[in-house]
Amino acid sequence: MGTKTNGWHKELHLPSERGASRHIMEELLDQLATHGWPQSDVFAIHLAAEEAITNAIVHGNKLDESKTVHVVCRVSSQMVRIEVADQGPGFDPKSIPDCTLEERLDVPNGRGVMLMRSFMTRLEYNTTGNRVLMEKQRDPAADAAAE
Repeated sequence: MGTKTNGWHKELHLPSERGASRHIMEELLDQLATHGWPQSDVFAIHLAAEEAITNAIVHGNKLDESKTVHVVCRVSSQMVRIEVADQGPGFDPKSIPDCTLEERLDVPNGRGVMLMRSFMTRLEYNTTGNRVLMEKQRDPAADAAAE
């Protein structure tokens, strides 16, 4: 673990308690800065990672202290890959209603997955629905526009 020539990699198991993302988040954010990710991408990745970890703890593991959330992060200057797996029964991501529909604007459920999907380049769940893989590809055009 730690810094490698092709980037940074970290793998850990988080307790199923609110705020457990703190065990990885500061280091992830530091690595995004070290690898030169623009602030807008850092914000997006931070939000998506927090959401995925919180969903795993609260909805997946139901705050069960006997269960953990497995997190794997990889950061390079061109790509970020985050995998979050819980020990819950899983769910069908297609069953989440579209929270942008007018009749659902006041319903909080589903917003996190929508944000994760919009902020990351790739978002995939395993067939059980208890593991999510998120990737963010660096956009060189956005970097050039920011300069």
